[in-house]
Amino acid sequence: MKKRILLALLLVVALSITACSSGTEEPTNEEPTPAGEGIKATISVQVESTWKPYYEAAAQRVIEKNPEAVIEFIEIPSFDHLDVLDSTDVTNPDVADVFAIPADRIYGLSQNEALAALDAKTMAENIGGFENFDEGLGGNFNIDGEYLAFPMNIETLVNFVNTKNAETLGIDLTKDIEFTELGYEDMLIPAFDAWFGVSFTNAAGLELLGKDDSGNLYSDMTKDFSELNEQQKAVFTALYNYWKQHNENGTPLWDADAAWGYMDTEFTTGGNTAIRLEGPWSTASLSALAGNGADLDIIPINKVTVEGYPLAHWKGGWGMVINSRNEGDANKMALGQAFIEELLNPEYAVDFFKATGKIMENVKVDEYMNSDLSDVDKKVISAVIESYNNAPARPLFTEWGSVWDTWKNGILSWSSTKPASAEEAYSIMQAAFKSMMNNF
Repeated sequence: MKKRILLALLLVVALSITACSSGTEEPTNEEPTPAGEGIKATISVQVESTWKPYYEAAAQRVIEKNPEAVIEFIEIPSFDHLDVLDSTDVTNPDVADVFAIPADRIYGLSQNEALAALDAKTMAENIGGFENFDEGLGGNFNIDGEYLAFPMNIETLVNFVNTKNAETLGIDLTKDIEFTELGYEDMLIPAFDAWFGVSFTNAAGLELLGKDDSGNLYSDMTKDFSELNEQQKAVFTALYNYWKQHNENGTPLWDADAAWGYMDTEFTTGGNTAIRLEGPWSTASLSALAGNGADLDIIPINKVTVEGYPLAHWKGGWGMVINSRNEGDANKMALGQAFIEELLNPEYAVDFFKATGKIMENVKVDEYMNSDLSDVDKKVISAVIESYNNAPARPLFTEWGSVWDTWKNGILSWSSTKPASAEEAYSIMQAAFKSMMNNF
């Protein structure tokens, strides 16, 4: 923000000097070229290796309209690229001009003044498909009145089902599935990881960390157990009972290292698990475990309830951004925005999904269902969109980052402290969250 104010002041000074200079000077012809057509600029774009063919095709479509434009690629995983940015700064040439970010990085990168403001509303109108831009990811990317990212894709957790295992275990997939009526291994959720654990707390209506109307931080987890409402008590008790059954039976589900291999083994056809809560990025690996897809089904997260309350994850997603070093260079900004528009052109949504596994926010489910995607891909997309539509917004403020370890350390400690009741287990979590809140 300070950088933008400084740039504005410099521009005012420059205009003042021009106004006071002699009228005999010839006007310059270095006007910025119109956005989207005839742009003369060179930009670099971060891309993951498996995404590159799609990115290259999008770049070629942009260059066809702008033959003097150059779009170069930096091939690097998204999180590795962000590590480079975090460890250096925006001027590093190894940090791309255009790159992808998960939505939860928007506030931190904004505070570090790493992102350029985009004309996102115009971009959204250009590519179309957004019913209400500000009520979706677009609104989440609006920081202090400036759009610092453009919606790339939506994501949330869904339920993967091994249908053969479900049949063996007598689980009826035609109706809602009550979690507390399942055997302790019938559905495996690594709830010690808050990424999955929030499916319980969202079902309970427990706010791990939120902001009130005045912007003050609060956590429901600092309340006494007796102060929780019946919904919150019921769901938390179900989570405790889930831990207790696994603890008594000696499974490694509450072992942060061993849990993942255990879940894979049990989800394999012939294993003891029918349902896994996972993200769409796990489709290939879970399909391989479920008879190479022959035994795989995907259902929305809210098809599973806990004491009658549907599981729910978050409205998550990713955005495309432009490096703040390009502010003040109208041609680089224009080319960056033109590339993002073409990359996320809904006309190519199916190709985008095939390349990246990502689902565009501005494309209706029917467009995917009527495509040549596989049946499994269509089930994933349908389940993600339904789950996303029924999910609360993901908290994006930077303080929420403290929740990850607070939740994980607290809940993993149950295995050593052996709480004898849900209330005792909750008191451990309450102490952890009170300590966290004292640090703000």
